[in-house]
Amino acid sequence: MNINGSLTFSFGSGCASGICQIATNLLYLINNVLVPVLFAIAFIVFLYGIAKAYIFSHGEPDEVAEGHKLLMWGIIGFVVMISIWGIVNVVASTFGLGGFYAPTPPSSIPL
Repeated sequence: MNINGSLTFSFGSGCASGICQIATNLLYLINNVLVPVLFAIAFIVFLYGIAKAYIFSHGEPDEVAEGHKLLMWGIIGFVVMISIWGIVNVVASTFGLGGFYAPTPPSSIPL
């Protein structure tokens, strides 16, 4: 609320309102925590699919097919995550929610 009692919303870089702060923190968690973890899991599934299809299968058609399914789901996971990540960043850019970055860690060596 401003001085004359009306509500004003500001999505600029000076994010001081409650909902703006929550949205900024949510975007920070999605972009800097959730997305890297999901990419790591999808990459591990993809590598496991390669190993299962070509290394551990010993040429058995059923195991090769199961490995190919894991490869397909790994690629689908990458595509979905990149799409969602892009949508989140477009929404953040549209409303001016750049987010806050983690502070630099303390250093024992003077800069």
